Amino acid sequence: MGIKDQFQDKAQEMQERAKKAMGNAKDEASQRASQAREGSQEAKERAQREARETRERAQRDRES
Repeated sequence: MGIKDQFQDKAQEMQERAKKAMGNAKDEASQRASQAREGSQEAKERAQREARETRERAQRDRES
């Protein structure tokens, strides 16, 4: 195997590693985005529940 072949193999190996690293980074970013959406959904549901409970409490107070 000549020096040229060694450099080509090394370059190809580095390119494959870079592609794999980019894929892993994209996967991680996607997971973080999903977690953020889930967190915001939970916050929205909690706010809706609290608003409903406040309305119900106010209605009970008016009826008393």
